[in-house]
Amino acid sequence: MTPTRKIINDPVFGFLNIPDGVLYHVLQHPYLQRLTRIRQLGLSFFVYPGAMHTRLLHSLGAMHLMHEAITVLQQKDIDITDAETTAAMLAILLHDVGHGPFSHVMEHTLVSGITHEDISLMMMMQIKDEMLQNQQHEYAQLLNLAITIFKDEYHKHFLHQLISSQLDVDRLDYLCRDSFFCGVTEGSVASARILKMINVVNNHLVVEAKGIYSVEKFLVARRLMYWQVYLHHTSVAAEQLLIKILDRAKTLATNGVQLFGSPALRFFLYNQISQTEFTANPEALTQYALLDDSDLLSAIKVWMQSEDRVLALLCQHFTNRQLFKGHRIDHPLTEQEHQALCAHYAAQFGITHEEAQYCFVEHISTSNTYSEKGESIGIYFKDGSVRDIAEASDMLNLETLTFKPQKRYLFRID
Repeated sequence: MTPTRKIINDPVFGFLNIPDGVLYHVLQHPYLQRLTRIRQLGLSFFVYPGAMHTRLLHSLGAMHLMHEAITVLQQKDIDITDAETTAAMLAILLHDVGHGPFSHVMEHTLVSGITHEDISLMMMMQIKDEMLQNQQHEYAQLLNLAITIFKDEYHKHFLHQLISSQLDVDRLDYLCRDSFFCGVTEGSVASARILKMINVVNNHLVVEAKGIYSVEKFLVARRLMYWQVYLHHTSVAAEQLLIKILDRAKTLATNGVQLFGSPALRFFLYNQISQTEFTANPEALTQYALLDDSDLLSAIKVWMQSEDRVLALLCQHFTNRQLFKGHRIDHPLTEQEHQALCAHYAAQFGITHEEAQYCFVEHISTSNTYSEKGESIGIYFKDGSVRDIAEASDMLNLETLTFKPQKRYLFRID
């Protein structure tokens, strides 16, 4: 059989090479191809119209950076076999495969007690089982190694760190990619420079001291991107409105009201899917794998004409970009303020006080630049010592890095 050669033109990193073999095979899988129908930044397009790139493009970019990182480590005489290289690239290619439509909205509404990371792992296991059924034992063995690395159960811990840590190829790609498509230059990071500076000491990933300024820039860029893009109050307002729509649809479905929806969407509307159900019922994973952004968008357009006044109202506001308005507040809503809002919307729209609660939501946005939990970013000096970035940097300190600012909002129909 003639080897298949796949080259993808990525606007961020240029031409990406997809090697023949298991990587190319997995890329063709419906689970991966589904990611072409899921936007990387969820509802950020309401603020940044260019933010239309997909989760598949991000996964491909992260896989490219993984290959670049491993090549650098191999050049520094770090022992990484061809099988480990392929497995690490597989793991990062599949790391987001379990994401639902519009980022984390599904995790807050239609499924409960299970994260997209859990579902990603379930999908990896499913792909591996299919390989075994098709007698693709070599592919299955490589994917099994990828799963082991993904779960941080492999003895070369630094390979897992390249997938998930305070400074991993996932973050390097999405910061570069999201800033590019949004046009937010503050998020641009020197990913090539950082990767050239990585090394391994005592089985842990470190950055050589020459790269410390690039790491500082990475941390600052991450902070700016969170508040300027990921947690932009309009993006959060749109997400909260979508959550209210799905909450209302789920309530109606639970009460037996028949709603339009694709078979996959109706499966989650009319069934209570918890982590236990997801694990025990194979149909849940099958239907989840058929869900993408278009399922929700098409349903919302139809629900604009719903006989339910609340659902129709919310869907009309979403479709016509009459989003919740965000108002900064300095304290949680009191019971009196909550009841006043209910009375206001009940009178305005002719709905009950209970239904009026769909017209507003209190929400706290929070993010930290550097987590106190988990492993630090180690800076490796020529004398062989490794120091935390917060200690090594003359610009940043631990208090600044780990500070978690919070912004409390009241999102409401204006």
